[in-house]
Amino acid sequence: MPPMRDTGGWTFMKMHGLGNDFVVVDARARPIDMTPALAAALADRHRGVGFDQLAVITEGASDAHLTFYNADGSLSAACGNATRCIARHIMDETGRTALRLTTDRGVLLAEEAGGGLTSVNMGPPQLDWAEIPLAREMDTLHLPIEGDPVATGMGNPHCTFFVADVTAIDLAQFGPEHEHHPLYPQRTNVQVAQLIGPDRLRMRVWERGTGITLASGSSSCATAVAAARRGLTGRRVEVVLDGGTLIVDWRDDGVWMTGGTAHVFDGVLTPAFLESLA
Repeated sequence: MPPMRDTGGWTFMKMHGLGNDFVVVDARARPIDMTPALAAALADRHRGVGFDQLAVITEGASDAHLTFYNADGSLSAACGNATRCIARHIMDETGRTALRLTTDRGVLLAEEAGGGLTSVNMGPPQLDWAEIPLAREMDTLHLPIEGDPVATGMGNPHCTFFVADVTAIDLAQFGPEHEHHPLYPQRTNVQVAQLIGPDRLRMRVWERGTGITLASGSSSCATAVAAARRGLTGRRVEVVLDGGTLIVDWRDDGVWMTGGTAHVFDGVLTPAFLESLA
């Protein structure tokens, strides 16, 4: 285990964006040694803290650098709702209304949106098969998979199915079947979405390395992009998830996502607790 210093442990924040929940460790003042095995142990909702994703904040070339872990300990280049939560935290901390955050996805811009809402530009979508990535060259707007899904990259891969009724899909079975589809060499997030009104989508999501979640920012962005490419909606849409609603706006400079966040509580991962996970 990483050595514990005079702080007595690692402090963390529990946050969520529309029920998509995170453990956030701020390592700007004190470096930590997060590992995939430790992240997976902390994700256990019975013996750990529990989360959909874990984020580590470190110093970077911009206002901060963010590293994301899925619940199984695997790394993710992007996590939209966690980025919004952390952006809100840093804005509250500094009094600023605009930030530049670096991730493995690249530089993400975050802005105060008013009314307690936070916006993040998740960057341009990846629409080419090699960027997503897929296993071989193909039309990403119509994958050769039953259900005719759309492939989109948002720093992580996505597979979006448009269906008549999202509640009719057994996501607990449907999700893992497609997460591990051979066309996705890095696995994929899986979305089922239905058009419920003009520029309004109902979506449910199975997240790669985590499972069913109440919301997903990058999945909402990918679904909005897929719907616009299919001609089902315009480029600004309302995405209704199990945990709430996000506004996604696909602009020339990238895909902007806006919604609420919550800082639930702060805690300490004590040395004894961390040692028990070894």
